[in-house]
Amino acid sequence: MDLLEIDDAPLYFEQPTSNTVQGLLLTAATTYGEDVAEHSLLRAYFLAPEHLTVLVAIYRFYFYQHRWEEANLVAGRALSVSGARLGFPEQWRQLTAQHLGFGVMRSMGLTRFYLFALKAAAFLTLRRGDPLEAIAMLEKLIELDPQDRIGAQALLAIARESCNPEDDAEPLIATA
Repeated sequence: MDLLEIDDAPLYFEQPTSNTVQGLLLTAATTYGEDVAEHSLLRAYFLAPEHLTVLVAIYRFYFYQHRWEEANLVAGRALSVSGARLGFPEQWRQLTAQHLGFGVMRSMGLTRFYLFALKAAAFLTLRRGDPLEAIAMLEKLIELDPQDRIGAQALLAIARESCNPEDDAEPLIATA
């Protein structure tokens, strides 16, 4: 199974939204950096809490503001929503290649979304100063994606290095 294979399955951002949600997302995009942007995103979330486009918009908002805790909560929500749609176990640690195979049969695009959300959660976990948990997440990704199509190997190397930094070296991932 090639996780980069393109198929005709709809992508997360092709899922239709209400005009109200679309308007809120547009307002957030055009007012980035202002309080109204976050307010609009949260209103969109309350109207469409399982819409992946809304979750990605909120994730990006928090990520680019370096609000790691909030971004990680949204990444976790994206994992829960996409995992439930795919029939995956609630806990990423329980995910197997067999689950992944069934997920691909349902939707290759949604399966990739799930795996990229797990990678995002691993990155944020590392940023928040928990390299051991990040390593566990990345090792799970590599177990499921041995060809490294999702690109977890490079991040895993950084996470492992952050556990054993040289005495005088700068930290690889800033936690502040």
